[in-house]
Amino acid sequence: MAYIPGTDIDGLQVTLGTLRLGAVDSSGVAWFLQGLEGWDSAEVRAEYQEREADHGTWASPVYLGSRPITLSGTVEAPDRSSLQAAMEQLYAAAALTDTTLTVWESTSKQATVRRSGKLLTQYVTDRTATWSVLVTAADPRRYSTTLQSGTTGLPSTTGGLSFPVTFPITFSATTVSGQISATNLGSMDTRPVLTIAGPVVAPVVSCLYPDGTVRQLIYSQDLASGDVLTIDTDAHTVMLNGAVSRRRFMTVSAGWPTIPAATAGAGPTTVSYQFQSGTYNGTAALTATWRSAWM
Repeated sequence: MAYIPGTDIDGLQVTLGTLRLGAVDSSGVAWFLQGLEGWDSAEVRAEYQEREADHGTWASPVYLGSRPITLSGTVEAPDRSSLQAAMEQLYAAAALTDTTLTVWESTSKQATVRRSGKLLTQYVTDRTATWSVLVTAADPRRYSTTLQSGTTGLPSTTGGLSFPVTFPITFSATTVSGQISATNLGSMDTRPVLTIAGPVVAPVVSCLYPDGTVRQLIYSQDLASGDVLTIDTDAHTVMLNGAVSRRRFMTVSAGWPTIPAATAGAGPTTVSYQFQSGTYNGTAALTATWRSAWM
């Protein structure tokens, strides 16, 4: 049976690296996706200790483990050489390094995975084969495919009423709030990457939560013009110009700031990241990037 290149096949579509599964590729090879196990739920890490002389147990905090995902299906090609080329494409897509796995649901989501098991293939005919791939996401969150971002300078107000006054009076004040509003649409907290561009004196980033809680990242050093400080709140790293760790100069007050999950019945959760310094500089900037996350 001949398939039309570029068309989707009925069912779920998944992209592993650059390989689209559940679709017909540009060579007329039809990739049928018949199994997607592990995408619905990650492993759970939990411990329960028996209560002495009492009913029940003491429960430890519960965390998600890694997320093993098995993809399986059938591939049909126009001829033997196309089938062999398709198999090589599959081997390359299931890489040993970080690869993006995207599941095209009504709200499309992605995870970063690596191959974690033997890739199983079996030729059925000279144009058809079955395949199965096991990959694992070390970070169990399923992230939105949409990368959100916001940028602000240090808080300031410029302009306003000029003297002498000339009628009609015009007010031209410009205010920079120094804040970034960050919203998480998902069911699990997400952790942004914060980037500070100098020059700025001893910058501070404060995360303001709806309940009034504040978490601060306090950097004790100054950034020169052209310097960029990257703070990864998931990896807990602080890098200057992408090359030098500056973690020892960062004070984390009350924990690393995250963007909490949406509240059931109340909608998405929004927090504010506030950029501060004891000395104003109009060039300094804070940028936050994040993705909504689901369990």
